[in-house]
Amino acid sequence: MAIQNIPLRTLAGEPTSLAEYAGQTLLVVNVASKCGLTPQYEGLERLQKKYADKDFTVLGFPCNQFYGQEPGSAEEIQEFCSATYGVTFPLFEKIEVNGENRHPVYAELTAVPDAEGEAGDVQWNFEKFLVAKDGSVVARFRPRTEPEAPEVVTAIEAQLA
Repeated sequence: MAIQNIPLRTLAGEPTSLAEYAGQTLLVVNVASKCGLTPQYEGLERLQKKYADKDFTVLGFPCNQFYGQEPGSAEEIQEFCSATYGVTFPLFEKIEVNGENRHPVYAELTAVPDAEGEAGDVQWNFEKFLVAKDGSVVARFRPRTEPEAPEVVTAIEAQLA
């Protein structure tokens, strides 16, 4: 199944899919509110603001699989992201990114290798996947790679050219 056609739900529980973002470059990130990497929300929001007018968007997928670092309800997640980091990019319902209950979107994403050639499970919160306008996954960045790291910005800008 094409990644754009996989059913999703917004953080508010509304049905959607990545088809809503057809023709845009996407940075898909599994996020968490109580993680040492949570300050990456700042960089993700800066990318959103910098490239939004170039058909780019960040998409956040809350996930509680890594030491329970996203325990909140949808309302608590939305409030935290808005109040603490001023997040304006779309957030989706809490999902699993690894294991037998891995969301189908992440089944597609995790098949793509990172720069070292490693595919498979998401390592931690804030793993980033760059999806081209045609829906193909073109890059994968591990959690400790900052959203505004040169390799991430270069990959995004290459897709926007």
